[in-house]
Amino acid sequence: MEFLTGKQMQRRTFLRGMGASVALPLMDAMVPAGRLRGSSVDENDPTRLVAIELVHGCAGSNDWGASQNLWAPADVGNDFDLTPSALLPLDPWREYLTIISNTDVRMAEAFEPHEIGGDHFRSSSVFLTQSHPKQTESSDVYVGTSLDQLYANRYGQNTPIPSMQLCIENVDQAGGCAYGYSCVYTDSISWRSPTEPLPMIRDPRVAFDLLFGAGGSPEERARRRRTSSSILDWITEDIQRMRRTLGPNDFARLDRYLDNVREIERRIQGVEAQNRTGEARELPGAPAGVPDSFTEHMQLMFDLQALAFASDMTRVFSFKTGRDASSRVYTESGTDTPFHPASHHGGREAAVLDFAVINKYHVSMLPYFLQKLQDIDEGDTNLLEKTMIVFGSPMADGNIHNHRRAPLVVLGKANGRLQGNVHLKAPDGTPMANAMLSMLHTLGHDNMESFGDSTGEFPLTLGAAASPDR
Repeated sequence: MEFLTGKQMQRRTFLRGMGASVALPLMDAMVPAGRLRGSSVDENDPTRLVAIELVHGCAGSNDWGASQNLWAPADVGNDFDLTPSALLPLDPWREYLTIISNTDVRMAEAFEPHEIGGDHFRSSSVFLTQSHPKQTESSDVYVGTSLDQLYANRYGQNTPIPSMQLCIENVDQAGGCAYGYSCVYTDSISWRSPTEPLPMIRDPRVAFDLLFGAGGSPEERARRRRTSSSILDWITEDIQRMRRTLGPNDFARLDRYLDNVREIERRIQGVEAQNRTGEARELPGAPAGVPDSFTEHMQLMFDLQALAFASDMTRVFSFKTGRDASSRVYTESGTDTPFHPASHHGGREAAVLDFAVINKYHVSMLPYFLQKLQDIDEGDTNLLEKTMIVFGSPMADGNIHNHRRAPLVVLGKANGRLQGNVHLKAPDGTPMANAMLSMLHTLGHDNMESFGDSTGEFPLTLGAAASPDR
C-alpha cells in the first residue's frame, strides 16, 4: 500500500498484512484539500445507531415502583431529579439524555388465548420491530423488519459491515422454546425482514476478528493465536510506511487508535487465557473469549462498538444484554438475587427495591460507552454527538409480564437532531412505536408514515411532545 504526500487519503483506508485488515480512524489527511479540520468532513455523514435491549422490564413499571419514580423521574421537561431512579448513573450525562416514559409495547401481549404465558418468548422479537410475532416453533417465523435494519438498509450499505449484532447471554438455542414460540424470537432483536432474524455474536473474540479481518482462514487465526502475537504485529510494515506520510496530529491520532486496538486485543487474550486454565467458571460452557464478569463483558463489547464507529467499519449495532427468563446473578450489582426471580417480586416493596438495584446496575454500564464515544474525535466534534443510542425493554412490569409503561431512553445527539436533558412523558396508551417512528424520522427516514403499531409520531423534543406541567 502506498501513500503519496500531498494527496488526500481515502476515508476508508486499511492497513493490511497476513490476513489482517485494520481500518483507520478519521484523520486530517482524509480531509479534502482546502477544507479546514474544524469544518464537517462530510455534510451527509449519517448518524451512528446503537439499539440496546433490556429484558424483564424494570422496577419502575410496577405500580408502587412508578409511584416511587424507580425508573422515570417525577418531573417532565428539563428540570428533573434522577436521584430515586435507576437512571441516576446517567445524571452526569443528562446533556445527552432523552427519557421517554409511559409508552406501551402492546404487540408483545397475547392476542389469542393460546398465546397467554408466552411473553418471555416473543418479547425480544417485538422490541425493535414493534410487531406481533407469529406463534410457531417451525421455520415459518414472521414478525417485522427491525428499526436497526431499516436504518442499515438505507445508510449502512457503504460500510464494509452494514450492521453488527452483539449479545451477552447464550442465544444459540435452536427449535422451539416454550408456549409454541421458536427460539429465534427470544434470541434475536434484529430482523433483516419479517422472516429473517439475524444471529447475534456473544464472543468478543469473534467480533474482534470480524472487525479486523484477523486471519483469512480458521487455520491462520489459530496459528496467530498460538503465537500470542497481536494483530498489529502482522501489519508492522504498513504501520511504519504510513507513519512516514503523516503530520504530527495524525501521527498521534494513529498511535492512540492502534494503542486502543492492541489494548482490547490484549484484554481478550487475557480472558481467553484465564478461561482455559481449567478453573471452575461462573459461566460453565461459555466460549473462552466470554468473560465471567458481566461488567467486563459489557465494556469489551462497548469498546468494540466504539472502535468500529471510529474506523467506520459499520454504523449500526444492535446489542442484546440479556435473555428472557435468565436467572443470572449479577455479582457486581449489590444483590445476589437471580435476575428472573428478582423481576417476579410479587409487588412486595422490599423485593421491588431489590429488582431496582439490578436495573441501576444495568444502567451504570452506559456511562463507560458514552465516555468512549465522547473521547473519539470526528471532524469538529466527537462520536457521541454523532450517535443515537436507544436503550429500553419491550417488557414493563416483569412480575405480571405486563407491557404497559415500558422503560425507554435515548442517548447521544444524533448529529444535532436530539436536544438532550429532557424527560418526555407520553399520554396513557401511547405505543412505543410512536417514539420509534420519531427516531426513524430523526435518523433520516423522513417519509415513513408508520412503524409497527404506531398511531402517529411522538416527537423527541420538549413542547412538541409534552408540556412541563403534564
